[in-house]
Amino acid sequence: MTTSSILALIGALLLLGAVSNKLSSKANMPILLAFLAIGMTATHFGLVPIASLSGRSVANGINVLGTVAMCFILYSGGLNTRFSSMRSVLLPASLLASVGVVVTALVTGVVCYFLQRWSGYDLGFAWCLLFGALVSSTDAAAVMSVLRNRNTGLKGRLQPLLEAESGSNDPAAYLLTILILKVMTSGGAPSFWEVLWQLAGGVLWGLCMGALMGFAFGIIAQWIYNAASRYKLLEYEGLYFVIGIAAVLLTFGLTETYLKANGLMAVYVCGITMGNIRFNFKKALTQFNDGISWLMQVSLFTALGFMVSPGELVKPLQLATGMLLAGILIFAARPLAVWLCLSGSEFTARERLLVSWVGLRGAAPIMLATFPLAANIPYAQSIFNQVFFVVISSILCQGSTLMPLARLLDLSCPADDRERIPLELEVTDSGGDAEMFEFVVPSDAPFVGITVAELGLPAEALILLIRRDRGFFSPRGNTRIAAGDGLLIMGPGGVMRDLGKRFFPAADYHPARTLEDIRRSFPSLSSQLAMEKIAHVLRRRHN
Repeated sequence: MTTSSILALIGALLLLGAVSNKLSSKANMPILLAFLAIGMTATHFGLVPIASLSGRSVANGINVLGTVAMCFILYSGGLNTRFSSMRSVLLPASLLASVGVVVTALVTGVVCYFLQRWSGYDLGFAWCLLFGALVSSTDAAAVMSVLRNRNTGLKGRLQPLLEAESGSNDPAAYLLTILILKVMTSGGAPSFWEVLWQLAGGVLWGLCMGALMGFAFGIIAQWIYNAASRYKLLEYEGLYFVIGIAAVLLTFGLTETYLKANGLMAVYVCGITMGNIRFNFKKALTQFNDGISWLMQVSLFTALGFMVSPGELVKPLQLATGMLLAGILIFAARPLAVWLCLSGSEFTARERLLVSWVGLRGAAPIMLATFPLAANIPYAQSIFNQVFFVVISSILCQGSTLMPLARLLDLSCPADDRERIPLELEVTDSGGDAEMFEFVVPSDAPFVGITVAELGLPAEALILLIRRDRGFFSPRGNTRIAAGDGLLIMGPGGVMRDLGKRFFPAADYHPARTLEDIRRSFPSLSSQLAMEKIAHVLRRRHN
C-alpha cells in the first residue's frame, strides 16, 4: 500500500468511529469492538504486512502503543470524574480495584490450572496465574463507553462506583502482570511466601506511591497552567495542549523510572486532581483530551487486532478452552470478588448482582497480554489468543445485556437527553473565580410560576439562558419560571455555592475548587468518612 492510501484508510477508520458512536449507544456495547475486527481482517487479507515482521518485534511496538494509549485513556477518564461523586464510594471502589483484582486473578488462575491439568497440557501454575492477572481488571474504556452514553443511566451510587473501579483497577492488573512475569523470567523457583511478599509489597508501594505522585503532578501542572497564563509565557494558546500531553508523559515516566511505582495509577490520579481543581484553559484541555482518548482507543483496538489470526481462534481446543475460561471469569471469579469486597457495605443484593455483571474486559487485558509476547515466554501466543477470546466474550455477553439487566433489577434511571448548552465558560485570569452551571427547576420548587425579578437571586448572579421545550432564550425580568426549566446561571464561586444550597438543594452542583479549598477539605473529609463508618457500624449492630 502507498502512503497516500494508508492515510486515506486511517482517515476513513477515524470517521467511521466518530459517526458510529450512536450505534454503540443503541447496541449497548463499545463500537471499538468493530476496530478489533478491522485489524484482524486487515492482517488476514494482507493489507498490513504484520506477517513479515517477527512476533516479538510487533508485540514490543504494540506494547509501547498500548502503554501510551492507556495513559491518555486513564488521564481523560480522571479529568471527567467528579471527586464529589466518588467520595461516597471511595472505600468499596478501592477494594474492588485492589483486593477484587487479586481475588479475580487467583480464582481464574487456579481454575485455569486445573483445566490445563485435566486437558493434559500442564503449563505450570505460574503460567495460569499470569493468565488470571491479565484478565483480572475491568476496562475503563469499555465500561465508560457503555455507562456514559445518553441512552443509559444507573441509580444511586452504582455509576460512580463502576466508573471509579474501572478507572483505577488497571494499575493493579498491570502491576500483577509485571511482578508475575519477573518471577517467571528470573530463572529461579521462589517459594510461595516469596511470591506473596513481592506481590503484596509491589501492590502497596506501587499503587499508594503512584496515587501520591499523581496528586503531586496534578498540583504542579495546575500551577504551570496558571503561571503560563498569568505571565504570558506562551505565545500561542495551542501550546497549552502540548503542556497537557507533557504532563501525562512526565507523570507516567518519572513515576515508573525513579520511584518504581505504578505510572498508570499516577496518571489516573493526576487526571482526577486536575479535573477537580481550577486552572486556566481547563475546559479546552478536557475537550482536547477527550478527542485524544478516542484516537488512542481506535488506534489501540485496531493495532491489537493485528496480533490475532481468525483461524487460530476457531480451532476446537482453543474455542472450548476459551469458552470455559470466559464462563469461569464472568460467572464465578468476578461475582466472588464483588461479593467479597462489598460484604458489609450498604449495597443491596440486587446492586451487587449488577456490579458483578459489569465486568467488561477490553483493551487493557489485550494490551497486557503483549507483555508475555515481548518477554518471549513459552506459549505466549496461546495466552494472547485466550485473553483475546475472553475479551470478545465479555463484551458480547455482558456489554449487550448490561442495561436490560439493570432495567430488570429496577436499577436503571431515565437518560438525560437534553441538548448541549450553547454557551461555555473558560477559566482565565480575567475571569476571576466565576462559575457557570445549569440548574433544573424541580416541579415542587416554591418559586415555580414567579418572575425572574421576583426570584431574588444575589446581585452577583446572572441568568444567561433558560432552556425550555428543547430551545433556549434570554430571560427578562418579567419572564415566569416554569417547572423543568434549565436556568443557566453565572456568578462567583462562593455566590454560586450558596445559591445552589438555597434554591436548588437537590442539584448535582460541584464547582471546581482551588488548592486552598482542597487543603481545608482534608480534615473535614477524614472526619466525614470516619463518622459515616461509625454510623454504618452502629446501624448494623442495631439491626
